[in-house]
This record gives sequence, C-alpha cells and structure tokens, in this order.
Amino acid sequence: MPEEQAFCVFVKIMYDYGLRDLYRNNFEDLHCKFFQLEKLMQEQLPDLHSHFSDLNLEAHMYASQWFLTLFTAKFPLCMVFHIIDLLLCEGMNIIFHVALALLKTSKEDLLQADFEGALKFFRVQLPKRYRAEENARRLMEQACNIKVPTKKLKKYEREYQTMRESQLQQEDPMDRYKRENRRLQEASMRLEQENDDLAHELVTSKIALRNDLDQAEDKADVLNKELLVTKQKLVETEEEKRKQEEETAQLKEVFRKQLEKAESEIKKTTAIIAEYKQICSQLSTRLEKQQAASKDELEVVKGKVMACKHCSEIFSKEGALKVPAVSTDNKGIETDDEKDALKKQLREMELELAQTKLQLVEAKCKIQELEHQRGALMNEIQAAKNSWFSKTLNSIKTATGTQAPPPPQPPVPPREGST
Repeated sequence: MPEEQAFCVFVKIMYDYGLRDLYRNNFEDLHCKFFQLEKLMQEQLPDLHSHFSDLNLEAHMYASQWFLTLFTAKFPLCMVFHIIDLLLCEGMNIIFHVALALLKTSKEDLLQADFEGALKFFRVQLPKRYRAEENARRLMEQACNIKVPTKKLKKYEREYQTMRESQLQQEDPMDRYKRENRRLQEASMRLEQENDDLAHELVTSKIALRNDLDQAEDKADVLNKELLVTKQKLVETEEEKRKQEEETAQLKEVFRKQLEKAESEIKKTTAIIAEYKQICSQLSTRLEKQQAASKDELEVVKGKVMACKHCSEIFSKEGALKVPAVSTDNKGIETDDEKDALKKQLREMELELAQTKLQLVEAKCKIQELEHQRGALMNEIQAAKNSWFSKTLNSIKTATGTQAPPPPQPPVPPREGST
C-alpha cells in the first residue's frame, strides 16, 4: 500500500474508530476499557478472574498494549492482519472479542502460573503460539463466536463513570484541585511548547518563502532577458526569412525564364526535327521516284536498242556485248558513240543516286544529333527544377530555426543546348 493511503487509513482509525480517545484525558477512556474487560472476564471467565484477583494482576498490566497498539507490539503480522480487518468491519469492540479468546485459549496455563509467570506468559509465550497462520485463523474463528453485547459494554461504562464520580467526591478537594492544577500546568506547558514550535516553523517558513521569492525573482529576470534575446532573434529570423523569400521569388523568376527559354528551345528543336524528318521523307520519295524513272528510262533505252536491228546484234537481251566477226570502220564508230552515250547517262544516274543516299544519311545523322541534344536539355531542365525545389525548401526550413544560416547560393542556370 502506498504511504499516502496508509496514512489515510491511520487517520481514519484514530478519529472515526475512537483509537485517539484512548490517549486523551490522562488515558481515562483506556481505564474504562480495562474496567469493561475485567467485568467481561468476571462474567464469562469467573475462575480466571478470581485467580487474577488473588494474584493482584490487573488488566492494565497485560492488556494495555492490546488496546493501544491493536496487538501489533508482540503478535505476528498474520494475526494482526486479521484483527485489523475485523476492526475495520466491526469497530473497536472486536478488541474485547480477541482479548477474551486469548484468555480462554490460555486459561489452563494462566491458572497454574503465579504473578511473575503470568506476566512472562503474556509477554513471551502467548505471542509465540500464533506464529503459525493456522493457529491465528482458529483464534479469529473463536473470537468471532464470542458474544459481547453492546448494551453490556454501555452498562459497564456507566458503572465506571459512577465509580469515578464517587471516587472524586470522596477525594479531598485540595488534592483534587492540586491534581487539576498540575494537569492544567502540563497542558499549558504543552501548549506553550506547541506555540514555540509553531512560531519557529512560521519564521522558518517565512525565511524559506523569502528565499523562494528571491529565487523566483532572479529566475524571472533571467527569463525576461532570455525573452528579449528570443524576441531579437525572432525579429532577425523574420528579416532573414523575408530576404530569403525575396531571393526565392527571384530564383523562381530566373528558373521560370530559364524554363520558358528551354521550352522554346525544345519547341524549336522539335520543329527542326519534324522538318528534317519531312525533308528525309521527301528525299526518300524523290529517290524512289527517280529510281523508278531511271528504271523506266533504262527499259525504254533497252527497248529501243533491242528494236534496232544493228544494236540488237551488239547487245543481247541480257545486256552482254556481242563482237561481230566482220566489222567495218563506220559501224565501229557508230557503236562506240552509242556505247559512250549510254555509259555516260548511266554514270550520271548512279552519281545522282549516290548523292541522294548521302543526303539521306546526313539527314538521319542530324536527326539523331538533335534528339540527343533534346534529351540532354530535358535532363538539365529536370535537374534544375529538382535543385531549385530542394534549395528553396531547405532555405525555408532554416529560416524558421533559431539561428539563420547564410543564404543559399543561386544555382548555375542550365547551359543552352546547341541547335
């Protein structure tokens, strides 16, 4: 159980269960409890009461710790726990039940003991019997079975009050006044001591409060200084944040322009690539047309050659040259002229075809180069966007911190791709 809860239980027992009254008024209520216990013994244990009377063994000699400490002074805890549980449930009268149960279970030993033996038995041997939890449990069962009527306890209490009043009346008034005066002096001395203790505690509390106040004022001064420094840092941070926002806006504008420029370059490059593709397509179409026209012309020339009787003898259908067995000078000259013209025309057509193929290859190389430049330009634009975004985010984060870092350097704008 925590200390706070244990203290609350203690306060409850002292005030609500009447344990505090046993210590007040010169233990007057405690002596009343002893009188009630002796009356109960006289009623329920007459032989043991008679034996104690013969030995002049009074209840306060063995039962004082039972009432004042609730059996916690000598008896084991396993038994004390049961007693406190019953006390919280039934009240202070349970002490009479437990006391009578102890006396009943020890009756034979006590009847054989003398004065010293009885006191030693109550002090040493009786607590040892209940170290075993089973013995303590049987004792609690027997205590619960004992009947102690509340009306009888009230009756014995009235008898004790009547006896005390008669004793006070028989007592010499001077002695009574002296005793009362002594009690009042003791109470006065106790109150004076309490007053001194309270005065000392008050002075100590005032000194402690003054020290705490001084420390609080010092701490308040330190906190005010820290607050001023923090405000100054906040103003500087806000100024730095404003500058960085301006720089960020400038960077955004620069990157926007660079982005627009790059997009325009991409558009131009795309247009050039489209034009080159169109030109290549036109060149391919033209080449195919020229090849078809050349083939048609070649077929026409071949047909004319084959239609000529003289030329057909020179050329075969496969285009091979036939050398006649007998030839004249005129025929040889005409054949050479026609042959040279055909060869020249064929060379021109081959040259034009080679030039067209070369232009086509150059156009394809140019298209590949432009596509490569376009990819490089797109990568640079993406890298510039990522760099700008990360640097802008870092600058905003650092601007809101305690110490403002130096402003970030503007990134190098991406180089323009060649067109």
